[in-house]
Amino acid sequence: MSVAVFLAYQTITDFREKLKHPVMSVSFQEVVQYDAPGIALYLGKAELLSCKHHYHDHVQFTVNLGQQGEIDCTKDHVSYTDPYRNQTLKSALIIRGPQDVRKKELVFLQFHLNETEEDFSAISYLLFSSFKEFQESSDKAQFMQDCERSYSIWTFSGGFRTWVKMSLVRTTEKDGSESVEFRQESTLVRYNEHRPDSEQTDQLFFVVFEWKDPFIQEVRDIITANQWNTIAILCGVFLALFKAAEFAKMSVKWMIKIKKRQQKRKTQELNQMS
Repeated sequence: MSVAVFLAYQTITDFREKLKHPVMSVSFQEVVQYDAPGIALYLGKAELLSCKHHYHDHVQFTVNLGQQGEIDCTKDHVSYTDPYRNQTLKSALIIRGPQDVRKKELVFLQFHLNETEEDFSAISYLLFSSFKEFQESSDKAQFMQDCERSYSIWTFSGGFRTWVKMSLVRTTEKDGSESVEFRQESTLVRYNEHRPDSEQTDQLFFVVFEWKDPFIQEVRDIITANQWNTIAILCGVFLALFKAAEFAKMSVKWMIKIKKRQQKRKTQELNQMS
């Protein structure tokens, strides 16, 4: 009976602990095309020289690096108030990101920045999940404020080609809401300067955005506690208690019966002796 009571207590405790601590379930959804992400670039004094979509993981240069080239990207400009500093106005260049993962679509961007007093040169950027949602938004400034609250801001440096491979993680929260997170793998390749010294008065930036693979990672919390299994275990425990009680009852009756038989035998022996 003590063992059965302990099992009942342990089962109920484990069930409550599993309810408090759900486990994380990770699955992968394969897609043919992504919803084209938005790439928000905070250029500051930098200038976009060229922008083009390429396929099959191959960048074809049509002009010399560092020169004005073709701008063949869907883009937009938006200004909005910094959500964390109310008096600061931010200006962002929004580029439609790659979409066709099967054809290994990528976006190659080239910038230049005239001489700056800063010791380090970098351009900040932010990735958000849907360029289409941005275009269809009635308040693009508010849309970008919300994006900045939800997504991280990254940077790429001057003097390098930064190859960014993106992956997407969707997380389903406890209340049923869904959040989206970008994960990135970056590769840096140093730019070999071949321009004459007289033309090296600006800093060059090169960045490539591409999807890492066609799999979207989906994360959700799962409660591993199964109430039916718990009820079945408790039923087994209670059955064990019942059987133990029955055994104890039969044991007591048997002991009483044996005791009465011994007393009757002693009485008979005393009567014979007398």
